[in-house]
Amino acid sequence: MKHYLHAAALALALTASATAMAAEQNLLSVHVLNQQTGKPAANVEVTLEQKQEAGWKLLNQATTDRDGRIKQFWPSQPAAAGDYRVVFKTGRYFSEQKQESFFPEIPVEFHISNTAEHYHVPLLLSQYGYSTYRGS
Repeated sequence: MKHYLHAAALALALTASATAMAAEQNLLSVHVLNQQTGKPAANVEVTLEQKQEAGWKLLNQATTDRDGRIKQFWPSQPAAAGDYRVVFKTGRYFSEQKQESFFPEIPVEFHISNTAEHYHVPLLLSQYGYSTYRGS
């Protein structure tokens, strides 16, 4: 009985550890910072889409947390190389801030070539401009 409990505890620990590691190693994350305020942009809706022959296929949709991040944005499916885009729905964000914006949404297209790497897409945002790059 004692061996069974040790084995069960070990299996549970390994499963929990593997689950935590998988969460940390999610293929994709995003981060939105408001350049005007110097603060994270919370509650920005973001979509993830995959390029298909017939157009774009929606893979995931989430909202940035209070730190302006979506830490685990890749959906629960195997990673695949290809062309993708994240679309930041910035119009609603600025409307909630009671500000105008020239960009109602900001699409950022990128290519995933190595599914063993992590891809991070930060967006530095203001009402009339933005900047993005491949982060780490």
